[in-house]
Amino acid sequence: MIRLDLKTFAGKTFKQALLIAYVLAVILPFTVMFFATFKSMSGLFQDPLGLPDSFKLTNYIELFRKQDMFIYFKNSTVVTFFSVGSILFLSSLVAFGISRMKGRTGAMLFAFFTLGMMIPSQTSIIPLFILMSKLGLSNSQLGLVLVETAFIIPIGVFILTGFMRTIPQEMIEAAQMDGANEWHVYRRIALPISLPSVATLAIFALMIVWNNLLLPLLLLKQSSIKTLPLKLLEFKGEYLTNYPLLFSAVVVISVPMVVLYVFLQRYFIEGVTAGSIKG
Repeated sequence: MIRLDLKTFAGKTFKQALLIAYVLAVILPFTVMFFATFKSMSGLFQDPLGLPDSFKLTNYIELFRKQDMFIYFKNSTVVTFFSVGSILFLSSLVAFGISRMKGRTGAMLFAFFTLGMMIPSQTSIIPLFILMSKLGLSNSQLGLVLVETAFIIPIGVFILTGFMRTIPQEMIEAAQMDGANEWHVYRRIALPISLPSVATLAIFALMIVWNNLLLPLLLLKQSSIKTLPLKLLEFKGEYLTNYPLLFSAVVVISVPMVVLYVFLQRYFIEGVTAGSIKG
């Protein structure tokens, strides 16, 4: 018994040590970056790992006064809002339709969307740019929203279909007997029951769209419509990079995602848990 207890204690201690090491490996770089936002260029190079002499907001003030961060914030917010809204609406509709199909048709349609997850976005850059140029959408936020939506919908369908297939058929039949059509079943039964999975998809899509660099870099050319990730590229010079200003911009860009995750984490955990149990 004593040996067994010692082995159990040693195993728990080892796991806790690994967890602490992982947490430190994640937190320390962000801590160093955050403190660097309060330093000047010379102060950062003289003592990159030390605490700043003072916690002045000079770099943050410069971001919004001289770097037009409000414009890029607005652009990213608009693109993210419409992209994520389109992804959630279309993915849930398609997932509901597939979950209601019987036989090979539903399975083949589900496989078709699943195949879309296997195509890396990098492999379709050239045909995508040609297509958007011919449609006149190569330099517009509308074109970016359409492309972001198209790339993430397969993931959304994959996540939501598995959940909607678990909705009790008796519940749907009872609603239909009361006169509900397919739209009412989707809106009043399937969608409310699937909210945990929808929230999981929302967080996933928000992070992808908000932080996406490749597609905006490909499609957006005018400064007035560029998103926040493109703004970060402007802080990198040919011979010198303003790292305190760059780190300040990274912190500012990260704050909305952290806040949203804090408010939606309950739904995210419920969605992941429900998916693991129902799967």
